Amino acid sequence: MSVDIPTRNDAAAGAGTAMVTAAEALVRQLERYGVQYVFGTCGHTNIALLDALGRSPITFVIARHEQAAAHAADGYARASGKPGVLLVHVGPGMMNAVTGVATAALDSVPLIAISGDVPSYYYGRHPHQEVNLHADADQTAIYRPFVKRAWHVRRPDDLGRFTERAFWTATSGRPGAVLLNVPMDLFSRPVADIEYPLPVTAAEPDLPADTARRVADLLAAAERPLLYIGGGLRGDAGRTALLELAEHLDIPIVHSLMGKGMVSDGHPLLLGMPGFWGMETTNDYARSADVVLALATRFAETDASSWDPAYTWNLGGDSGGRLIQIDIDPVEIGRNYPVEIGAVADVTRAVQAIAAAVREAHPDPVARPALRERIRAARAEVFDGSRERGRSDAFPLRPERILADLSDQLPGDAVLVTDVGWNKNGVAQCYRLPDGGRFITPGGASTMGFGPAAAVGVQIAQPDRVVVALVGDGGMSAQLPAVPMAVEQGLPVIFVVMNNRAHGTIADLQAASFGESYGCEFHDPQGRPYSPNFAAYADACGADGYEIPAPEAFASALRSAVDRRRPAVLDVPMVNEPVPTPGHWNITDIYQGVFPEEGTS
Repeated sequence: MSVDIPTRNDAAAGAGTAMVTAAEALVRQLERYGVQYVFGTCGHTNIALLDALGRSPITFVIARHEQAAAHAADGYARASGKPGVLLVHVGPGMMNAVTGVATAALDSVPLIAISGDVPSYYYGRHPHQEVNLHADADQTAIYRPFVKRAWHVRRPDDLGRFTERAFWTATSGRPGAVLLNVPMDLFSRPVADIEYPLPVTAAEPDLPADTARRVADLLAAAERPLLYIGGGLRGDAGRTALLELAEHLDIPIVHSLMGKGMVSDGHPLLLGMPGFWGMETTNDYARSADVVLALATRFAETDASSWDPAYTWNLGGDSGGRLIQIDIDPVEIGRNYPVEIGAVADVTRAVQAIAAAVREAHPDPVARPALRERIRAARAEVFDGSRERGRSDAFPLRPERILADLSDQLPGDAVLVTDVGWNKNGVAQCYRLPDGGRFITPGGASTMGFGPAAAVGVQIAQPDRVVVALVGDGGMSAQLPAVPMAVEQGLPVIFVVMNNRAHGTIADLQAASFGESYGCEFHDPQGRPYSPNFAAYADACGADGYEIPAPEAFASALRSAVDRRRPAVLDVPMVNEPVPTPGHWNITDIYQGVFPEEGTS
């Protein structure tokens, strides 16, 4: 990687240099970096920074809970392509944000978390809300397992330099979350108002020409080649090159959960998602592929049927396929499967180089009409079958009826932000995403409660699009603060609550494995199914609340919510129904008392 860094004047207190508080200097630095929104909550350790923000064009998006603020910043970053910025308070404040920051980190989302800390001169004496009991005070240690880097500022003059490093680290290479921890007294201390510009150019690593040619030859010679894409293949340039490669050699494509939408659901070479929630045809083809080109994917457990070669990926060894894995992060190369070719490179540049090498060395296009017909039939079976089941007038609604009505009523460029459960798995598996649509979901951490607040951030980033938080009643209950946040910001987020009065996916799993469900369903003291009235909650918050009393009422309410462009909550009674799972997940073996032999996992 080559980087050009502009020179800067580090003579902090030179003649004529203005002196400001560190908080004021930080706000000016954020402005220069193009930050438009900071998400967070207030506390006595960060109000000096909030005071400075109040005199800035930067908008502070206040949340009622730090996890909601973190998810909103995450959603904003995913939808805007810009880093999210989060501001939290010491101790319980920054700990409340752990789940949200970790969710962004595990999905490679650039997020800069700024936390206030206790006064620098009181460390270890246990001042108010300091995290200090069995070890010396160090709240940054809480974030270190998942952030790319955590900085603890010890001198006010270091804040600007550390902030520059934080933005650069979060957005370069494999993006991710970082932490900037600032003792509260440093915000109020004077510093010189010096500019700390970000590097102006950064050349991501290319795939060497000889490697691109070798990959091209392997793909061209393969009998059953396969392209496997993850969420890291972003942007039109990478997708264009991928389709050029796939269409020239007639290679089928599968995508991870995070790769949903990277290739049109209607493309004739798209097989869909593999793994536990993938299609049977997809798993069959993946298992028998002789050459797999994996781009920006880590072979997550659920996408790989717990890495059991009998179900999805059979790679390496005498009988397995040959794996070519390309990723910007060297840690991912060969983590779960042995590679024939492993390359650390920017995936967009890599797939462009491979496509060019294929056209040069193998100019004659390949045709596999029988394969295309097999893919067409398999995809039609999934989508048409789901659509047919979605015609049901049963009430409470079947989940596929909810998906069918969403598909019919939403504009083609709507953004679906899901939580976990039927909303995530059902959309990934059997919802035909329009070409202009977007699917955003918490893949790495699979975080319940992500959807409601993340949708608020997405709507801030995409104010003209229809944004739907498709969540279960468990996820909505976990992030009720998202509704007043949408109201306060005047955001027309539509919260669709698939309400089965349970943590439904886990209830189904427990019932299938142990014969009945206990501790997963919500009941009142008399044992009757219970749920809060989410529509009434919306009304109480100043949003539009819609109770859905009959099958046909959902589509009507959805049309109204789309037209009115106001925050809205649709409380949709839904039957608890398992998502089809044609793959394999090792946890089901565990429940049956079956464990892998030692040394084989």
